[in-house]
Amino acid sequence: MKAFVTGGTGFIGRYLVRALVARGAAVVALTRSDAGVAALQADGATAVRGDIQDAASLRAGMAGADAVFHLASWDRMGGDAWMEAEAINVNGARAVLQTAWDLEIPRIIYTSAVTVFGDTKGVIVDESYEPPAGPFPSEVDRTKWLAHYKVALPLIEAGAPITIVMPGGVYGPGDPGLIGELMRLFITGRMPIMPGPEMTITWTHVADVAEGMILAAEKGAVGETYILAGPAIPLGEMVDFWSYLTGRPGPTAKVPARVVRPLYPVVEALEQQLELPDLMTTDALRSLGASYMARSDRARRELGWRPRPPQAGMLETFDWIKAHEATTLTTAGDETRAAWAALGLALTFFILWLWRRGR
Repeated sequence: MKAFVTGGTGFIGRYLVRALVARGAAVVALTRSDAGVAALQADGATAVRGDIQDAASLRAGMAGADAVFHLASWDRMGGDAWMEAEAINVNGARAVLQTAWDLEIPRIIYTSAVTVFGDTKGVIVDESYEPPAGPFPSEVDRTKWLAHYKVALPLIEAGAPITIVMPGGVYGPGDPGLIGELMRLFITGRMPIMPGPEMTITWTHVADVAEGMILAAEKGAVGETYILAGPAIPLGEMVDFWSYLTGRPGPTAKVPARVVRPLYPVVEALEQQLELPDLMTTDALRSLGASYMARSDRARRELGWRPRPPQAGMLETFDWIKAHEATTLTTAGDETRAAWAALGLALTFFILWLWRRGR
């Protein structure tokens, strides 16, 4: 099989490329940088220089492919970059999916996300769920929703051979995102407070997500959607589970989302002065207290997808963090610590104000 991959140098993408290569597939992946070329070649893929909005580079990479996997996306938290987010997540998705259809690629796998469902308000939903069209806590969520419902689904209805996969919260070795940041803060004892412990997400190992994508290409029905989500667990409970697994203490305090939300102006001001970790951006703050919960029954039943239990995946991830990021964990952090301190101080004053007001 020849597979064309966008986003092959990203967190999930590199696992997908390696898994495809291990299966004997000839993998061609798109990249915009010399570093991307080197990374893809190291993983056993052929790199094609180009951009997801450049039809010529897309056609060059897709020529003769049996399957196209579109993973490339804009996923930065915080700031005001809606034009960039829309260009990559919406226009880029349209260009990749339309080009693959024009070239008559028989299998097109589009990567959406459980977060396009929005806050499911404590309900574990499935592929039949019809979410509201906003409001969205971040430009990532808004533009991924647009790509799913205004690009991918209309193309499917028009006859494009697209299968959609929807990962939940993805974790694992090398995770540069929110979950990875949370795990790094925990294992290094740099999590003095836990905001929004009631926020609930699904937890899925990155290698299992990559496996689910390949299974969707091999066994999935054209036009169908498959949720790739592990167990739904609140953040506070997961942090307690990490303490149990590692023997390390958890945060000193877990502060409900309703207490933290009024601190939005403080975080917004900090964003103007510091490059905050994704976990502390205004986008992340807006998500506190929400639940992003979905079940993977269809993927298990129709694809034979079997994700690993959280215990094995979490221990592997913590071991990787300690082994590969020792220098970063010990030296990076002046701004992070300053941000935590400022947020913690603001939170303390706010709680005292609430207490005095109650008196």
